Amino acid sequence: MSRGDEAAPTAQPARPDRVLTVPNALSVLRLAGVPLFLWLLLGPHRDGWAIVVLTAGGVTDWLDGKLARWLHQSSRLGALLDPMVDRLYILATLLAFGIREIVPWWVIAVLVGRDLVLAATLPVWRRYGVTAPEVHYLGKAATFNLLYAFPILLLAQGESTAAEIARPIVCVLAVTRDRAMVLWV
Repeated sequence: MSRGDEAAPTAQPARPDRVLTVPNALSVLRLAGVPLFLWLLLGPHRDGWAIVVLTAGGVTDWLDGKLARWLHQSSRLGALLDPMVDRLYILATLLAFGIREIVPWWVIAVLVGRDLVLAATLPVWRRYGVTAPEVHYLGKAATFNLLYAFPILLLAQGESTAAEIARPIVCVLAVTRDRAMVLWV
């Protein structure tokens, strides 16, 4: 039997253009959490529920990536949606924390400015035929630290025992984030 006559494999290749996947559904759920988080934090000041939404956003951020690999459900949509939702959560949280005076505006300006500088360089890279950099471990670690520092930072705002415990943890995560950010950039 010649090579051209061999039977085609029965397994279907992964379709990177799939839309309806479990990881994408989790990303859409995370996206829906952004306005809910903002409303909870800025409207009725339900900080406890805002912490729950923010924490769920962080956990599902980790979970959608794990599931995409475990279930072989990686997709182009997921590759765009996941980091976009991360950035929306970060921006929404920073703005809400600025409005509530939890974080100083200069810190927000530095964090947002860093992303704006990176985004502004993309057209220059493309002009010279350089593609956007691949997601790097340090970038993931920096986003992880920031997404997990936010709920703890919000928890640290109170006068409870939990707030007293949360304050030094936030300091450690903030220092780790700054170092990761410097190394990543």
